[in-house]
Amino acid sequence: MTPPEFPATGTVEPHVIQSSRPATEPGTSDNNIVDLLKQLVGQGSHLAEQQLALIKAEIRDSTADIKTAVGGLVGAAIVGIAGLGVLLMSFAYLLAEAIDDLGLATLIVGVATLALDYVLYQAAAKKMSATHLAPERSQRTLERTPDAIRGSLTTEEKR
Repeated sequence: MTPPEFPATGTVEPHVIQSSRPATEPGTSDNNIVDLLKQLVGQGSHLAEQQLALIKAEIRDSTADIKTAVGGLVGAAIVGIAGLGVLLMSFAYLLAEAIDDLGLATLIVGVATLALDYVLYQAAAKKMSATHLAPERSQRTLERTPDAIRGSLTTEEKR
């Protein structure tokens, strides 16, 4: 069994910004702090770009989910309205036979249907609230950024 091969020393990791200047000799301070600050600013802007890309991707995913849900709701509504109309007519005729008054039976069935419709509408409106559309991963990352800058970032999520 041979040991794993390590990459050549000249390879660059994509998330690390390398200085274009050669390293100075040990013991000299030829703008090392300036180079480090440039790298810090470059990595900070890179992090901000990546965070923005993540937010955009999460919003795009949320939008796609909403489009799919709305399409399903419209299709179900179209088919359901026809079936519901026939079903409600049959309930009204059955109730009319029991109470011998078609007008009153139709009114009772209509009011009961509207009450059920209101309950269903309220449940759907709650599901479509803005809190379900928030980019949660990005929010967690932004909340943890100060800890990461201080170097005290852990893998456990604070609650």
